[in-house]
Amino acid sequence: MTKYYSINFDLPKRDSKKITFVILHYTGMKKESEAIKRLCDSNSKVSSHYFIKNNGKVLNFVPDKYIAWHAGVSYWKKFKSLNRHSIGIEISNPGHDHGYKKFSSKQIISLIKLLKNLKKKYNIKKQRILAHSDIAPNRKKDPGEKFPWEKLAKKNLCNWHNLSNHKIKKYRNSKLKVFEKKIFFNNLSQFGYKKIKNKKEKTNLIKSFQRRFRQNLINGKIDKECLLISKNLIK
Repeated sequence: MTKYYSINFDLPKRDSKKITFVILHYTGMKKESEAIKRLCDSNSKVSSHYFIKNNGKVLNFVPDKYIAWHAGVSYWKKFKSLNRHSIGIEISNPGHDHGYKKFSSKQIISLIKLLKNLKKKYNIKKQRILAHSDIAPNRKKDPGEKFPWEKLAKKNLCNWHNLSNHKIKKYRNSKLKVFEKKIFFNNLSQFGYKKIKNKKEKTNLIKSFQRRFRQNLINGKIDKECLLISKNLIK
C-alpha cells in the first residue's frame, strides 16, 4: 500500500469504535490520474480513505481515524451523514457517464484483502459494507451494476440473498399488486434504505436496489423477482 496525502478531512481524530461502515465508490472520471488529483485537491472538497488503481495498487489518502469527505448527504437505518461513521474506498472506473466498464480482477483482489483487514480491525459487520448508491440512491449510481457484490458476499464481506438466480428469474417482469409494492418498500426500509414517498425518488431507490441485487436488469420497476429478493434479505 502506498500512502498519498489529502488534506480534505475533519479534525479531530474519531474514536475507532465509531468506524462501523465501509462505503464503496467508483471514481466516475475519464482518467485515473485526474481522479487521484481531485481527491487530493483542497479545492475539490472531496476525499476518500483509500483508492484502488486499475492495476490493483492501493493508495491511502486519509488515515482511518479522520473523517474523509466521500459520502455526502446520506442515510442508512438510523444513521445520517455517514462520513462520520465510515471508511470510504474509491475504485478507479470511468463510471456511467464516461464508458462504465467491468472492474479489473486485480482491483477486486486488492479490495477483498483491504475489506478483510478493515472488517477485522474495526469489527465491521458485513451488513455495513455498502454502496454509495445504497446510502444516496437519489444522487448516486456507484459502484454500479458491474460491481461483483455476489463475489464479495461469498467471502462474507457484504449481504446477498441466498435465492437461486435461475429459479427466481422466471418471476421477472411479473406485475405486483398495490399491497405487494408496499411490502417491497417496507422490506427495503427494514433492510436499511431510506423511506421515500416521492415517485421519482422511489424509481431511483428501485434502481439502486437492482444495481446491487438484480444487476442484469435495471429498469426501476418492481416485479415479483425484486419482491422475493427483498423478502429474503430481511430474513
